[in-house]
This record gives sequence, C-alpha cells and structure tokens, in this order.
Amino acid sequence: MTTLLEPFQFEFFRNGTLAAVLVGALCGLIGVYIVLRGMSYIGHGLSHAIFGGAVVSFVMSWNFYVGAGLWGFVAAVLINQTVRRTKIGADAAIGVITTASFAVGVALISRYRRFTRSFDAALFGNILGVTQQDVWVVVGVTLLVMLVVFFFYKQLLFTTFDADVAQVYGVRTAWVDTLFALVLAAALIVSMQILGVTLIAAALVVPAITARLMTDSFSRMMLYSTLIGASTGLLGMYLSYYVDVASGATIVLLQAGLFSVVLAITSLQKRAGRRLLHTHV
Repeated sequence: MTTLLEPFQFEFFRNGTLAAVLVGALCGLIGVYIVLRGMSYIGHGLSHAIFGGAVVSFVMSWNFYVGAGLWGFVAAVLINQTVRRTKIGADAAIGVITTASFAVGVALISRYRRFTRSFDAALFGNILGVTQQDVWVVVGVTLLVMLVVFFFYKQLLFTTFDADVAQVYGVRTAWVDTLFALVLAAALIVSMQILGVTLIAAALVVPAITARLMTDSFSRMMLYSTLIGASTGLLGMYLSYYVDVASGATIVLLQAGLFSVVLAITSLQKRAGRRLLHTHV
C-alpha cells in the first residue's frame, strides 16, 4: 500500500495529478461540442495560435495567462469573424490565422534564444512543473466553463446540431459561437502547460469520440467524455511516474488505447446484431 501511494508524497505530483484530472475533464466536456460540430481541427489550430501568445508573453515579460489569454481570445474571435464575414471556410480561416500566429512564436524564438528551454515545455507540456497557483487557475477555468455550459446548455445544443434552425427560433448563433470560441481558448490556455501544444488536440477529440461510440444520447455523451478525460488524466499521471514516460503522452496513449477497446467492442456488437437479424429473417 505504501508503494502504491508513494508518488503522492511529493507536492509536484499532487499538483500535477489534480491539474491533469481537471484538464482531462475540461477537454472531455468541451470536446463533445467540437466533435459534434465537426471542428476537430480547431483545437489543434488554436493551440498553435496560443503558442505564439505564450512566446510573446515570455519576451515581453508579461504574465503567461494574461498574454497567452489575450492572444488566444483575439485569435478565436478573428477566426469566428473571418468565417462569418467572408466566403472563407472555417478550415482555411483556422489554417491562416493559427499558422501565422505560430510562425510569430517561432520567429521570436529564433530572435530571442532565451526561450529555448521553455520551448519544449510549451510543445510537449511540463506537468511536473505545475505550481499551486497553476492549479487554482485550472480550477477557476474549469468552473467557469461548467457554468457556461450549464446556463447556455440549450443554446449551445441547438447551435451545435442545426445553427440555421436555431436562428429561426431566436437563438443568437453568432454570439453563441463567439462565446464558445472564447471558452475553448481559455481551456486551451490552461491545458498547454499540462499537455503541450502537440497533445491538446488529442485530449479534446479522443474522449469525445470514444463517448460517441458508447451512446447516442447527448447528455450521456457529455458525462462519459468528461469521466474518460478525468480518469485517463489520473491514471496517466500515475503510470507515468512508474514507467518514466512524459505524463502528457501517457495520458493521450491511455485515451487512444481506451478508444481502440471501445471501437473493437462496438464493432463486434454490431456484427453480432447483424448476424442475429439475418438468423431471424
């Protein structure tokens, strides 16, 4: 028993584990809307945009959350407005704005070499460097996102499944899309230190896709996705301590493994159902 609880005697591990669980749940919750909207690319793209803001914050000696937050919010609004006000598609707008922002970060890194050590942490995460202050920020953003989902549940649901019909019924879809983009940016900012730019997209998409295989109910899908994100965050942190592998990568690999198992089970169930149907026919 003492061996099993050994990692939790270290403060850095306790902070990292709590942050991983919260970020996993947060990404799982938001990921449902992203998957059902067919916006899987935006998580990947917007995280790259925020990376540019993180580098600017470092160079200008600004607080990370303030600098990256403002940068991420501006990028999210720009993407949203570009799609709405021009003929440019969402994927093209995301590609242009986010890659340009990422390029700004890379250009600054090449100019100011001092960021080199922090570069790896930004790309791949540095969960063991999470402080108590970082945990409180993650807690705050998680509560904020939960409140937004709770109070705007119907508007988000309606806009997700049929934005045109939602407008007919008086839902201000433009405002809802902007709100969701800002919530997504906030979630990505607090997730960057835990998972890194390269793994955030997987943490957003994989739990939601896995939950989609398990149920057709929207509410249950949200619950399952959130639980998958939180539980893999906890198990991933725990396993990474013993196998000495990066925490973010371990979490995502666990999610991918769970997805593979669920996909195999559901595929077998469908085949069995077809065989049973053919037998009765």
